[in-house]
Amino acid sequence: MAQDKKERAAKDVATNRKAFHDYAIEERLEAGIVLQGTEVKSLREGRINLRDSFASVDKGVVRLHNCHISPYSHGNIMNHDPLRKRTLLLHKKEIRRLIGLTQLRGLTLVPLRIYFSPRGHAKVELAVAKGKKDYDRRETIKTREAGREMERAMKGGRQGRK
Repeated sequence: MAQDKKERAAKDVATNRKAFHDYAIEERLEAGIVLQGTEVKSLREGRINLRDSFASVDKGVVRLHNCHISPYSHGNIMNHDPLRKRTLLLHKKEIRRLIGLTQLRGLTLVPLRIYFSPRGHAKVELAVAKGKKDYDRRETIKTREAGREMERAMKGGRQGRK
């Protein structure tokens, strides 16, 4: 009758961990993605790379560039092009807002992850992000290390009291 919640939860296919290192994430949004049949099968196998991918808005359409989806292993000559531009599905109101953010404020659209929704649709989590400079990256690493040191000190203090 009803499926388990674990089965119905969103299933991550790929994440772009490098995006968190290279960009300061300001906002996230969810978009559908237009795929061909063999691309969906490759996604289900987890054969995708988001590392250098980005999204752009041109002529009122949002497209995903440089997203490498490997050809389906059991496909035939009708397999898809691995690096083709894929259209993202968003409402017009969202697209207009993204045009303003990317062209006026100079922000970038970066895919953070691709996953399957509970209904089985492929979705892309996009981030409106600003590129980090080298000194910003170093600052991020410093704060992360300081947090780890604090955790170690707190953990050591708790163990000593027992």
